Amino acid sequence: MDDRIIVDRAEGIGTITINRPDQHNAMSYDMWLALGEAARDLSADDTIKVVILTGAGGKAFSAGADIKDFPAHRSSKALARDYAAAFEGSMDDVEEMPKPVIAMISGICVGGGCELATATDIRIASESSTFGIPIAKIGVLAGYNEARRLIRLVGAGHAKHLLLTAKIVDAHEAHRIGLISEIVPDNRLHDHTYELAARMAHYAPMSQSGHKRILRTVLENPALTGLTPEDAEFPLTIFDTQDGMEGYHAFVEKRPPHFTGR
Repeated sequence: MDDRIIVDRAEGIGTITINRPDQHNAMSYDMWLALGEAARDLSADDTIKVVILTGAGGKAFSAGADIKDFPAHRSSKALARDYAAAFEGSMDDVEEMPKPVIAMISGICVGGGCELATATDIRIASESSTFGIPIAKIGVLAGYNEARRLIRLVGAGHAKHLLLTAKIVDAHEAHRIGLISEIVPDNRLHDHTYELAARMAHYAPMSQSGHKRILRTVLENPALTGLTPEDAEFPLTIFDTQDGMEGYHAFVEKRPPHFTGR
């Protein structure tokens, strides 16, 4: 594993830290690959119930793709194709994690860093954070998947405004347009995020992964046409699980539930 992508595990919470603070956590080609590996590892770890994705140093979540990678990885369409496989693949790995993923954002969150944040489920930012995808200034394009995620969060109008004006917005504007979920004071970001994650870690894992699957299905097929029998019946399958019954029994018996993911 690349030492610029750090993975920690504690009390059901997995943390992925982009660890390149001297470069505002800019992501190199190798770091994208390592990020995807970290996401897949945590996805497969049943002891982890919630994942937090953040940047080291407090001054940046991530400034996006490292411009120094351009000569080696993005100076032609053929090279850019391989780079895109790593760049987009890592964001797909984050988005497809079967457990909730929270972006804990402090400081700069721009370019590929902002696009990465849109692949998470919940985005919590400090008041001093800034956001944007100013890639028009360097003459590159957002990929289809990045544009899809952005439009789903903020709508076509705000997505066009961010991409075509290359504007950088503050946390309050980002919250207003739906780019982030919540703003907290700078000195409360860490504690607030981990307190939320700790609460979420006690919820039913099958409900959490199931809700992610249901939401993804609805986003991809809003009319819910042509669902397979398996997909159509999926929300009801929870009642054949131990956790589905455990929640009911715990409520009736007035005790905390003990969910096992089965």
